[in-house]
Amino acid sequence: MLRFDVPPVNSNTIRFDAFITFVVCLLALYAGLPWLMVILAVMGFVRGFLGHYKCPSHRVFAKTMEKMNIAGRKENAGAKMFANKLLFIAATVASVLYFTGNEFWRVPAMVLVVFSALEWAFSFCAACWVYGAWYKVFPPKMSS
Repeated sequence: MLRFDVPPVNSNTIRFDAFITFVVCLLALYAGLPWLMVILAVMGFVRGFLGHYKCPSHRVFAKTMEKMNIAGRKENAGAKMFANKLLFIAATVASVLYFTGNEFWRVPAMVLVVFSALEWAFSFCAACWVYGAWYKVFPPKMSS
């Protein structure tokens, strides 16, 4: 459901967060730095479970972009938090696979490359679309 208990996020700041995810995944895959996936897992955990404004990098990006007047429109943070929970899961799976010596760590990293590229380049958040579709099919029950 839409989250109104957390502050809304700026669209361009979220896109920049996705760009950072994209770059880190590319560095992990092609520069031989797979341990960087741990950083994405931490960022996904903080933004997904605690909120975007608890993440130091997001706060810096948001303040900087707001000062430059390029932060974009405000969006509900609920769907973006859901997307970051998926980032946390994918990056954690990639990290665990890497540290156990399994080459399949590349699969979740490649998936993150694709979906983070869609977010930063086209502002299309696949996880947000799923989030919205889920609540259209299964609306939350209101207690009285």
